[in-house]
Amino acid sequence: MYKRIMISTDGSKLSRKAIKHGIALAKSIKTRVAAVTVSAPFESQAFELMTDSSEQYKNRTADLAAKHLRVVKDMATAAGVTCNVVHIEHHQPYAGIIIAAKKAHCDLIVMASHGRRGYAAVLLGIETVKVLTHSKIPVLDYR
Repeated sequence: MYKRIMISTDGSKLSRKAIKHGIALAKSIKTRVAAVTVSAPFESQAFELMTDSSEQYKNRTADLAAKHLRVVKDMATAAGVTCNVVHIEHHQPYAGIIIAAKKAHCDLIVMASHGRRGYAAVLLGIETVKVLTHSKIPVLDYR
């Protein structure tokens, strides 16, 4: 079936549910997982109200990414599933997820969405929708 599953995380509660599901799937089919979180580069935040220097921003995002990825790694380890983690900087999070999945030779991407419609979907589920529409790798949309 699947040889390696990419699990995307943004650190949200719903993301944790998708992580649990992805790890359970990996365990049931005896495969490995790779976890990814994507941060926007400092330059893409230039128009935001920022008080951080470039170095402070990079350190803060690296710490946050490590925290998100540690959750996946710890859950996978507890389940007996091999897990590699990667933090990607990319202007477009959906593209970073797809690039990471390709580089890790994943044949499934697992990620969460809120399952909302209308304006709420536009505001809260846009990255999942973009991965679904741009990825040639199958995507499991966990709601």
